[in-house]
Amino acid sequence: MSPPACAVAEPHTKYTGETRAPLILQNGHRWFFYFGLIFNVLLTYDAILAFRNAEGYWGHLSVGTLVLLLNATLLWLYSMSCHTCRHTLGGRLKHFSKHPVRYKLWSWVSVLNHKHPTFAWISLFGVAFADIYVRAVASGAWTNFYFF
Repeated sequence: MSPPACAVAEPHTKYTGETRAPLILQNGHRWFFYFGLIFNVLLTYDAILAFRNAEGYWGHLSVGTLVLLLNATLLWLYSMSCHTCRHTLGGRLKHFSKHPVRYKLWSWVSVLNHKHPTFAWISLFGVAFADIYVRAVASGAWTNFYFF
């Protein structure tokens, strides 16, 4: 809306929301969010597989396991703090009282939403470090130390 007593007219005759340019590009952000969740699941699966040693036995913990767990955790925090996740969990609800589980999830995600830019930067560096660490261990430049 125009401010009161403003001599400048509204630029649009009607509000079209996200159905026309440039706001339609917001829909792309939603699709990237859903597509990114696939990678979160794959990286979490890799982190779980990292609890095996070189012989394939479960129950082992190494520095690489911690790096992959941290990487997956940071990416999940980044994804769960996104406003698209917040809208997916609690959007289009007229009465939160009729959907207590969705309301609780929406409340948790809303707290994370305030730190979304922070999680973006931290996860960016976390992904880069995880990639460097895995490549260095695979090439033999670094040793992956096992705790047990």
